[in-house]
Amino acid sequence: MTKQRHDYDAHAYNPEFSRAYLAPKYWGTWLMLLIAMPFSLLVPARAKHRFAHWVARKLVKKKKGTILNAWLNLEACFPEKSAQAREAVLIDTLTTAGAFLLSFPLITLRSRQWFQDHCDVIGMEHITRHTDNDEAVILFVPHTWAIDAAAILFASQGLPVAAFSKRQKNQLLDWLMHRQRVQYGGNCYEREAGIKPFIRAVKRGFLGYYLPDEDMRDESSEFVPFFATTKATLPSLGKLSKVTRSHIVPVLSGFDAKSGRFVIEVHPAFNDFPTGDSGTDARMMNEQIETMLDGQLDQYMWILQLLRTREDGRNIYQEAKRKRAS
Repeated sequence: MTKQRHDYDAHAYNPEFSRAYLAPKYWGTWLMLLIAMPFSLLVPARAKHRFAHWVARKLVKKKKGTILNAWLNLEACFPEKSAQAREAVLIDTLTTAGAFLLSFPLITLRSRQWFQDHCDVIGMEHITRHTDNDEAVILFVPHTWAIDAAAILFASQGLPVAAFSKRQKNQLLDWLMHRQRVQYGGNCYEREAGIKPFIRAVKRGFLGYYLPDEDMRDESSEFVPFFATTKATLPSLGKLSKVTRSHIVPVLSGFDAKSGRFVIEVHPAFNDFPTGDSGTDARMMNEQIETMLDGQLDQYMWILQLLRTREDGRNIYQEAKRKRAS
């Protein structure tokens, strides 16, 4: 882009290292890191995949916690699939998750050039055709396991992003994750800071990083189809697009568990968006997610409470938990 970059933003979330992170309560985290870093560096991708697959086959039988969430989501979204078929999807999902978690330290441990060389980017022209003309872009990024990879890659190429982040309960992990996210530039904002800092960043030339599939339990959410069920979908992306005069470009930030490569798929920008109707906008968003996940359901974080807000007021996750406890 021709605009001068100014990454610093006083409103951005910017945790700093604290000596408190050396306290005994964090020793378990440090031990995990001491094990994970050499494992990530030294173990080949195929060995990580085999190990992750072995663990996934064990976890899939434990229908509780986040694994139960995934079972419920898959049952609601794909009732036409048999229980065995849904189990296969979940095993693949957990395998991809495990292989990624064993590999993501490499993004920081290795060099910028290594990371770029281990990313396969498809359709980058859908972004650069706009950024080369100083046109604002908001990326539409569903919750995949490698969700941060695309943002880090684009920043490493001189296209930093502005994103919202959720503070982790473990402050040491929160600091480490944040440092990785912004190691090549960009800014993260807490939702409590409001939407204005994000809007200003997009107008300054940052790529907006918008996660469209969180259930925010917002009263303005629209209940629209999502696969075979309905989902409470926040239609605010249309307003953001209008306010920032941005093109909305879908991006799937994926990970190939067998090869250990990051696969970034960039799709053409939305046409005629926003439409002026919030329900139509929300349905367009969900349709885009369905299209992006076609043939690669394992990339998605099915463990999230995607369907927490229901039109009838039910909470399917709490109901299932109570049923198992009784």
